[in-house]
Amino acid sequence: MRVFTACTLLLLLLLLFLSSVESHRFHLPKSDGKYLTEDEQWLDQSIDHFSPIDHRQFKQRYYEFLDYYQVGGPIFLKICGESACLGIPNDYTAVLAKKFGAALVSLEHRYYGKSSPFDDLATNNLRYLSSKQALFDLAVFRQYYQLIVLQESINAKYNLSKAENPWFVFGVSYSGALSAWFRLKFPHLTCGSLASSAVVLAVYNFTAFDQQIGESAGAQCKAALQEITELVDEELQSDGGSVKALFGAAQLMNDVDFLYFLADAAVTAFQYGNPDVLCSPLVDAKTSGKNLVEAYSSYVKDYYLGIFGASVKTYDQQHLKNTTVSDASGDRLWWFQVCSEVAYFQVAPENDTVRSPRIDTQYHLNLCKNVFGEGIYPDVDMTNLYYGGSKIAGTRIVFTNGSQDPWRHASKQTSSPDLPSYIINCHNCGHGTDLRGCPQSPLNIEGNAENCSSPEAVHKVRQEVINHIDLWLSECKGTDDEPDMFFAARSMVSSE
Repeated sequence: MRVFTACTLLLLLLLLFLSSVESHRFHLPKSDGKYLTEDEQWLDQSIDHFSPIDHRQFKQRYYEFLDYYQVGGPIFLKICGESACLGIPNDYTAVLAKKFGAALVSLEHRYYGKSSPFDDLATNNLRYLSSKQALFDLAVFRQYYQLIVLQESINAKYNLSKAENPWFVFGVSYSGALSAWFRLKFPHLTCGSLASSAVVLAVYNFTAFDQQIGESAGAQCKAALQEITELVDEELQSDGGSVKALFGAAQLMNDVDFLYFLADAAVTAFQYGNPDVLCSPLVDAKTSGKNLVEAYSSYVKDYYLGIFGASVKTYDQQHLKNTTVSDASGDRLWWFQVCSEVAYFQVAPENDTVRSPRIDTQYHLNLCKNVFGEGIYPDVDMTNLYYGGSKIAGTRIVFTNGSQDPWRHASKQTSSPDLPSYIINCHNCGHGTDLRGCPQSPLNIEGNAENCSSPEAVHKVRQEVINHIDLWLSECKGTDDEPDMFFAARSMVSSE
């Protein structure tokens, strides 16, 4: 009887403990597993962080996922980039969160999705759309979540009112650059960052982008793509309407917009880990003497516009002029960031180009002027002066890139003790392979790498990332109480 009572007591204590843990688990993954959570949360954010007199605010969307969180554990901030943020993706960050007992939070980028400060996206209203404003959004969100959300929901309950959770930041592509820049500019707010395929170097004439496409394609596929470019260029001169219709892009009145669309369609195969979907039918068509342009049009319509889900109107400058806030606003918004801050002009190299030579610097400058008006151009020298470009001088930032990704030439590819950098080498390792697996689109649950041509290469780099996160979290020290004063001041401003 005494043994039974003791066992019963232990069982009751265990159940109480489990119920306590379970009370802090929210937002179970959806049945399809694509997102860990899609439950929207909101905070009030300043429109202009750099004005001492402009105290206007807007509602900014964010998400949280606490299923793997252990009280007092780290907070993993997954930065959303240049598109609507629909939830926290169930990629490899979920595996890392589970391993480290971390909470996952994600903030939507200002202006994108439901986080628009204005109802109209006229050029004048876009003046607060920049990476610098976005970094301060992240800083404010980090403090808000640490000092208000965590304090009220969890830390206070466990008498951890003075505790400061360790934070780690993640991002891919542009958000990967934001991840690196956040650690650079706010080193006291994060223990480190993962900058996956991080485009930290603003580039005016990005010829290396096209050169990487040729290298990734291989000799036969590259030759086929180059021949297609020449044939399409010729057909545009004689019967432009017919060739555009063949590709399902008759609405593109500007010939170079159309050529850019065709170039991007090829880029996608290498950038997102599906090279064989493009190259196999093209090489086969060239070898067997079939019509190359028709073979490429099938790929564009079936894969790029079909399976991948690209839209022709993304390349239409008339569409980019639309200032109405909608689900398609991201096209105009990203081009504004391109035209005002980072460029990444994917121009044709002088020799051995894959894309049409008509996609040049002047085309991009004309687009910026046509869509946004006079005086809008990217001052890449100032951007690189502010952040350091590929010579970024921060600490505890780990850079990762896929070997076939053309964007890696705007990242940091040289390694150092403070800023380790890794290249994942495999046939289909593209944009964000370390977090997304292969192919990089569509989503692989938990970043499954089984379909990478060399899963071992992915696992090796992931282990390096884990080692860095583990070390940097262990080295991370708490902060003082100054952020409380910061939020007291914000509260006074908000109540005015």
